[in-house]
Amino acid sequence: MKKTLVACAAGLLLVAGSANAISVTGEAGEHYTNLGVGFGTTSGGLAVSGNWAHSDKDGDIAGLGLGLNVPLGPLMATVGGKALYLGPKDGDDGYAVAVGGGLQLPLGKQFALFGEGYYAPDSLSSGVENYTEANAGVRWNVFRPLSVTAGYRYIEMAGKDGQRDNVLADGPYLGASLDF
Repeated sequence: MKKTLVACAAGLLLVAGSANAISVTGEAGEHYTNLGVGFGTTSGGLAVSGNWAHSDKDGDIAGLGLGLNVPLGPLMATVGGKALYLGPKDGDDGYAVAVGGGLQLPLGKQFALFGEGYYAPDSLSSGVENYTEANAGVRWNVFRPLSVTAGYRYIEMAGKDGQRDNVLADGPYLGASLDF
């Protein structure tokens, strides 16, 4: 019991040390919604994120991500991974461990371009053949703490054993976030 408490406390200290900012995000596309939270996602160092995406036609995913943000001049590069629960509408529930990363490029103080992608092959997933996620767009920092985002998101759980592919998102979206 003591070892578990020590491990949890050490993990929280690592996260708290890297969590310079907390962000809460909501996005809506034509047939899906995505809600997320992030700790340290806009500064160098460790970043922790979580999200839940839902499509009435194709199911749900829930994810917990861990990344390393590396400043490269004006760019912020992220490498990391996500542990995902997959709940396709057509097929078996499963999981995936996706690897990937992203880039953020500020355009002055008010705007930024961003893009990210994650992939889990069959060997790192269950219930699906593979998992693919991509997201790109532009963020407008309206005023602190509010940002507005416009982008394009693609999330697919490829069917396994004759099941159809479940595409949760494939199109433009609008979103808003609060960064503290």
